[in-house]
Amino acid sequence: MLRIINVVGARPNFMKIAPVIDEMRRRSARIESLLVHTGQHYDESMSDSFFDDLRIPRPDMHLSVGSGSHSEQTARVMIAFEKVLLENSADWVVVVGDVNSTMAASIVASKQLVKVAHIEAGLRSGDRTMPEEINRLVTDAIADLLLTPSRDANENLAREGIPTEKIKFVGNVMIDTLHRNLEHARISRILDKLGVSKGEYCAMTLHRPSNVDSRETLSGILDALESISHRLPIVFPIHPRTRMRLEEFGLNERISNLKDLISIEPLGYIDFLNLYSNSRLVLTDSGGVQEETTALSIPCLTLRNNTERPITVTEGTNRVVGNNPEVITREAFAALERPLTSKPSPELWDGKAASRIVDAIEAAS
Repeated sequence: MLRIINVVGARPNFMKIAPVIDEMRRRSARIESLLVHTGQHYDESMSDSFFDDLRIPRPDMHLSVGSGSHSEQTARVMIAFEKVLLENSADWVVVVGDVNSTMAASIVASKQLVKVAHIEAGLRSGDRTMPEEINRLVTDAIADLLLTPSRDANENLAREGIPTEKIKFVGNVMIDTLHRNLEHARISRILDKLGVSKGEYCAMTLHRPSNVDSRETLSGILDALESISHRLPIVFPIHPRTRMRLEEFGLNERISNLKDLISIEPLGYIDFLNLYSNSRLVLTDSGGVQEETTALSIPCLTLRNNTERPITVTEGTNRVVGNNPEVITREAFAALERPLTSKPSPELWDGKAASRIVDAIEAAS
């Protein structure tokens, strides 16, 4: 019997681990799995309905580490997770993505000689000013099994000297979650509530420090949104960090005065999936949204100078445009002029990644 401890630290991690946990439970005769939530991010929307709507398993353990600086948070996760491993023997620790909890749990497991499997391994932006990039590099350097979502991730790991036998191309598990919830999302009435029609609005997310922590940059992005909103309405669920900066910089009134910018509170996954899957264009600085729009053939502009998911550009519908307002506006107008076309999803973005992930862990055991 394999004993596996799965570690998540933030809401997006649950989206990725959910189909993997389901697959492990289908193999309960051979696998015993536990789910540990470090509590790195506390999200009030993670209520009972969040887990029920998305059929996401509730954590077996919650470490409640809370927020803090990157170093403080990483240290608290390490201290708390060490106790988990001392009290619960495990053959594998499975980590997901690139949050602080991913790196912290990997370090602890490695020091206690417990094998580490990293889901979404090998992604690189080349930008070491991003904390997530450091988390990716460290986790992949010490992981025993690197489960990659795309061929370019394999190439990144090979360049870094990771032995080929540790690398397994399994596909994108986030697309598993997308496929199994897309039909369910059609029950959402969010478009009716917002007064927008399918294919006739732009959806937006914005939260990264490089975009929102500078008044000049954030104000420039608002300039672009004002121009774009003359062409079609923009629905903007505002992240708590962004909301705080808008208030701090005195930009709330400007947001309120943009007639065709519909600013709302953050949405749950089902409502947000319905929102962006029915949009004409998506503006974002989120990694996951780049992938999901690619899987759905929805034009996406990424408001960053780089992406750790280049396959969404080379094979998908994503364009990396930075945060210069003139470039954002120009690229948005160009996207609206191009006819919508359906593209095939990248290789192994087929909704079956979770099965391949668990196969790989069993084979490596």
